[in-house]
Amino acid sequence: MQLKDASTVMTAPIVATGLVGGYVAARETGIRPLGGILLAAAGGYAARTWVTRSGPATAAGLGAIYVLSFGASHPLAKKVGAWPAVLGAAAVSAASAWALSDRS
Repeated sequence: MQLKDASTVMTAPIVATGLVGGYVAARETGIRPLGGILLAAAGGYAARTWVTRSGPATAAGLGAIYVLSFGASHPLAKKVGAWPAVLGAAAVSAASAWALSDRS
């Protein structure tokens, strides 16, 4: 399988898909590690572009935002519900990816 050139990949939709898709996969199958696999795969694919396009420091920052958004969605879900928490985490990660990497 040939991967698209890293410098041409838009990462905002990838990180949003990783967070939302991971949640849906875990919820619908009951297999939480499956959601984690999707989350990690999307994060890894996005990180490849972040390093290529914006450098390792920005990639580390965006990776931290991605992971922290995922982590924050869990306690937030107890207050606002699962879907709003997941969509909020996806929005924060996607907006950060767009602002710090994709729009350049």
